[in-house]
Order: sequence, then C-alpha cells, then structure tokens
Amino acid sequence: MKKYLFGAFLGAFFLTNVVFAQTKMVQPVYQDKPYLQDYSVKYYTQSTEVQLESSHSDRNGNISVFSNNGLLIPHNGQFLYPGTFQADKKYRTIGNKTIQGAFAYKDQFVLIYDKAVFSNAWAGSVYCHHELPKANKGVGGKNFDFLIAYENDFHYVSESKTWFKSKLDEKILDIRYQAGTDLFWLLSAKGLYKFNPKANTNLLVYGGAELTSFDIQGKNAVVGSKKGYFVVDLTTGKASSLNQKLPVTDITAVCVIGDRIWFGSTNGAFASRKDGKYDYYQGERWLPGNVVKSINPGPNNSVLVVTDAGLGQICFKSMTLHEKAQFFQQQVRQRHIRNGFNASLSGMEKGNLSSGFLADSDNDGLWTSMYFGAEIFRYAVTKEADALANIRECLDAMERLYTINPIPGFPSRSFERRGFIEKLSDPERWQHSPDPEWDWKATTSSDEVIGHIFAFGALAELVQVPDVKSRAIQLIDTVMSHIIKNDWYLIDYDGKPTLWGKWNPSYVNGFPTNVGDRKLNSSNIVAMLQTAYRFTNKPIYKEKAFELMNKHKYYENLMRPMAFISMAPANADDYSKYLSESWNHSDDEMYYMGYWGLYRYAFNDTLKTSFKKSIIDHFQAERPEKEGLWNIFTAVTGTPDFDLNEGVWYLKEHPLDLIDWAIANSHRADIEKIAPNFRNQTIKEVLPPDERPVQRHNANMFNLDRKGGNGVSEHSAGDIWLLPYWMGRFLGVISAPTK
Repeated sequence: MKKYLFGAFLGAFFLTNVVFAQTKMVQPVYQDKPYLQDYSVKYYTQSTEVQLESSHSDRNGNISVFSNNGLLIPHNGQFLYPGTFQADKKYRTIGNKTIQGAFAYKDQFVLIYDKAVFSNAWAGSVYCHHELPKANKGVGGKNFDFLIAYENDFHYVSESKTWFKSKLDEKILDIRYQAGTDLFWLLSAKGLYKFNPKANTNLLVYGGAELTSFDIQGKNAVVGSKKGYFVVDLTTGKASSLNQKLPVTDITAVCVIGDRIWFGSTNGAFASRKDGKYDYYQGERWLPGNVVKSINPGPNNSVLVVTDAGLGQICFKSMTLHEKAQFFQQQVRQRHIRNGFNASLSGMEKGNLSSGFLADSDNDGLWTSMYFGAEIFRYAVTKEADALANIRECLDAMERLYTINPIPGFPSRSFERRGFIEKLSDPERWQHSPDPEWDWKATTSSDEVIGHIFAFGALAELVQVPDVKSRAIQLIDTVMSHIIKNDWYLIDYDGKPTLWGKWNPSYVNGFPTNVGDRKLNSSNIVAMLQTAYRFTNKPIYKEKAFELMNKHKYYENLMRPMAFISMAPANADDYSKYLSESWNHSDDEMYYMGYWGLYRYAFNDTLKTSFKKSIIDHFQAERPEKEGLWNIFTAVTGTPDFDLNEGVWYLKEHPLDLIDWAIANSHRADIEKIAPNFRNQTIKEVLPPDERPVQRHNANMFNLDRKGGNGVSEHSAGDIWLLPYWMGRFLGVISAPTK
C-alpha cells in the first residue's frame, strides 16, 4: 500500500480562533465553539421525462418544485438517504389549472397560469388577471405588482390590470425586482434591461454577449455568462472586468443569498467566500446532477439547487467538533465494525448504505490500530464506559491476528470465516487457519506492525485497566520478540520474510542514503524497540536499539533531513529506483505512527531532543498538505508551531458524507496548477477535504479527482477523522466544547 506529494515548505501562518498562553513556548489551544457544517439532502427525479425548472421555499419551511410535470414536493429525503418527488396535491381546487410558472414573493408561493398570477397565501386574495396566456416567468414588485414574461414578451400587471406591454429583441432569460426601488430588471443573452413602471419605459443598460443569468445585490447586478461573470453598476451601467478564475466559467444561474453569491454552472454549483475564493459543490456528494438550472434560498438557511437529475438542498448546521465526533462515532459503530475491525462499507449501489457489505482489507490491522488509538485517547480524556468497551473490542480483534495463524509472534493482516477466500480481497494471500471455521491473511507489511505498536503502546500507557494493559504489553513483546528472533525480519508461513517486513541492516542500508525506505525503516524500528523497552523493561530491546543506532547507523539514517529524500541516483539498483519514483504517502503515515514511540518513549532526553528535531523537519515538508493528523501529531513534541488552525480546518472542512462519490476538480480555473514534481503536488494550494476525494491519511492530499465507481463504498471516520480529533483532545490542543 504505497502511495505518493511536493517539496519542503517553510513559513509561518497566523493562527485564528486560537488562544495562546502567556508563556512563549506553551502550545496554542483551539477553543471548540460552534461553526457551520455543510451537508446535502438530495432528491432524485424518477424519470428523465420529468425536468425540474426551479424550487422555492415559503415562510413555513415548505419546499415547492416547479417542473414540466407541474408542481412537485420533495418526499422522504434525509442526509445520506435520498428522497424523491410527489405531485403537490395539497390544494386540490387548483388541479384544473395548468401551472406554467412559479416564484416566491414575500416568503410565499406565487403561481402563474394562462389567466392570472395567484397565490394560496394571503387568504387567497392575490389573484391578478393578465393578458399573456403563455407567461412562465414572474417576479413581484413593491406592493403586489408583478412583471411576467414569456419568450420575448413581458407585461407589467397589478390589481388584475395590464399596465404595460413590451418585448425585447431576444428571449427573456431572467427577471428580477430591485429592492428599495420601483425598478424591474430583465436579462437576455445580449443585454441587461431596466423597466420603470412609473415611466412605463424599458431601457438597455448594458449590452453584452452570451449572458445567461443574473441577480441583484444592492445597487449592482451580478451577471453570469458562458465565459464567467461580472458586476454591473445599475446606476451607471458600467461593468467590471470578466471574472474567469472560477471553478466553472459556463454559468447557468446566479442567486444572492445573504452576503454570499451562489452560482450554478454546467458542472456543479459554487458560492463566493470573503477571501475571494469559492466553495465548490460538485458531484453526488452534493447534487443529484451537475447541470444546475436554478438556485434559490431554502428553509433554515439552506440553499436549493435544482439540477438536471433532481434537487440538492445544501444545509448548514451549527455544531462543534465534539458534536461532529459524536456523529462520526455513530457512523463507525453502525456501519464500519467487521469482526472487531475498523472496515469500509463496499459493494454499494450508488450510495445506498443498505446495499453494501463490510469489506476485508490488506490493512485491517492498521486501520483498526488508528481507530483503536482514537478510542484510547477518547477514554484517556473522558473515561467513558463506551470508549472502554470499544477498546476491548478492538483489542480482541488485534489479539486474534496473532493467535489465528500457527506462526509464533506473527500478526496476520486479517481473518475471515472459512469458505469465502475466492470472494475476498487478494485471495492468493489467504491461508487456512488451524481453526476449521476461519482463514487468515498472510504477507503482513511493516505498515501493520508500526500501527500495532502505536496502538498497543498508547493503550499500555493511557488505559490503566489491569487486564487491558497487560494484554497490550504482551502483544508488544510478542511481535518484537518475533522480529529480533528472526534477525529483524517478519517471517511468514513459508519461512520467508514478507515483502515489506524487513528491518535488517543489510536490507535497510542497502538503499542509497536518499531513498526514503532507509530513513523510514530506521525510524520505525527504533520507535518500536523504545516502546517495547518502555513497557516490558527487558534490556534486550534497549541494547538492540543502540546497536542499530550506533553500529549500523540507524540514528544517522533517521536523522537525515527530509529535504534529502529524493529519487535514487542513476547508478542505483532497479528496486531502489522503483521505491523512489516519487514521494510515498504511505511512508508518511508510517513515520507518524512511529513518532508516538520515537518521541514519547525516547530512551533519554538527548535522544528526545534529536527526535523532536527530526519530527519537526518532517512536518516542515508536510505543511502544504494541511493534513490534520500530521499537524496534530506534531504537537506531541511540545512545539507551538504545528499549524493548529490548519489542523482544525481539516477537521471542520471534512465532509460528513464519506461515500466515495466521483469527484472532478482538474477542470477548475480557480486553482493554480504547478509543474510535475517529486512530491506529486499538483496545485499551489490544497483544496478543502469536502471538495476532493475522500481518502485516508496515506494518500496524496493534492489528489483532484476520483474516477470509476460512483457511490460504491463508504470510508470509516474511525481512522480518517476520529484519530486526529481525539489525539488533539488528549494533547490539550483542542478544548472540550464551549458554550
């Protein structure tokens, strides 16, 4: 499981929403106050023949959708559980009217049919006759006066009288009323027009080309086009330059909601931010379809986005990080525990959570170690009985990895019930257990071992429950005894070392000094030996560690700066070249899992100071990724400079929806791409987690797209989110929730 990102980055970042103590070296602490978490509720059309046009909400929180099939209402939609549509039959007495258009006015629904503009609100008193039989667009003015339109024609009506009729040279695309004035505005593909009902005149204010949509923001019009958007001063008619640094330039809808401008496009929706950038909502994480037809305000500060495949309701909920942790805890417990392992839900049908199965993985032991660690830190902070129960469950699964196979001290990758090998991941790696009901997975990697030692060490230190503590120490001793006994190799069922379970000096020092595996394996084995010595007090672990560090230069290897890690030289062997083609993010994960034991259980203060230097050096290289776990893990050293607010940004911006939806960002014009490089960093600044593919910590945070199966699996938050959050809580750099 080797994956691969960009060069070292040095700099400082001003921390916001962070409290600093008076002492210079005291670490910052994020105060966990409520913030707005976004998520989506989706409603899909059942037939391609049904085409939605617009959606609005009223003051009572009702949502109405106008379609070519009449008025519809959303049915039975919840977060992660999409809804559908049903015909709106609430007012049966309008069933004989063919509704041609719908809009919201004064927080109520207003409808258009061939004879009148009318509403069921205001005791049904609004019924304004008109003379434009095919009218399908409408907007309300100051006092129940309306501008209606069809194709090129528009009429101004009030009190059942048509006061003004006119037409544009081109089809009318959109109409708006400017609040605080008596002015209406109309848009065609070639111009923005002003209609003044007092003077009964219409006037071209701005002439353009390929215009598509607009909305009014104060004294300005925000105008979308097929090539971007611009702002027109409605007083002077002067336009700003065309803004094309956008997620998508082919704009289909514009809506001003509060202090934000929302845009629909041919590939998703996006909203302006105060920093001049945009929040991008693309793919079925957010929307049923990517071609946006309209955007309007929804109930409870939500946003209604009508697409070619249905309605996406973007919701904003006030929550703390702790509340998000509770949500994710429920996600893990309900859908991601397999035989005690932290597992993915796979084989789903387009996001249908009821259709998936719990999948085995090469790295069941590693992903479980990380969720295990989250629960250990949670218990250390809260002493909750539920956390201890989860710890025991994880421990049972991890312990059984060692007993289900016949090899003393060897941890299996995974285990599963007998009879399903051909259906499991990598069937050639599976072996029969002595227990006739079970099979176990061989070829265990160094990734798993360092994860095990991290979790067992944290458990032995932080959970002072006698039987749990003793079992953790026994497991540390078991696997480390196996490694030392077998000359620094992990020996599999065939009597041979596994592909990656190698810490022997001849293997480690066989790599050129700039190949990452030389530094990584040295760092990991020293951390593992320190952990073993800390909790077993067996002198052999300390003796062997110093032998590796001094005689075999493992100290020199692990202290080598990250900036030195690069591609193998031209005269290196093919294997070294293969391992160093680009930066390996699985290696980053292994380094950090080892840093807990490397720093926290250092043999002496001198080594501790050196190891701190090495960890911080690594963090400097990782800073552009804004990887929440690496940031918070670096805080273990006591440094105040670990980019806390970037770590919190990761936690806040992570989507609540962890389904593997198809994601596309490569097309975006608002991201600055950079030249190919050793670290595989693709863009200058990393995207927020809720705009990129869901991925574990061993992936490149600069990945832009996810192709292939859409909605076929769901990741567990156990390792992705809960570990950095609860580690931050334990280390004291994230506070308990505050009122």
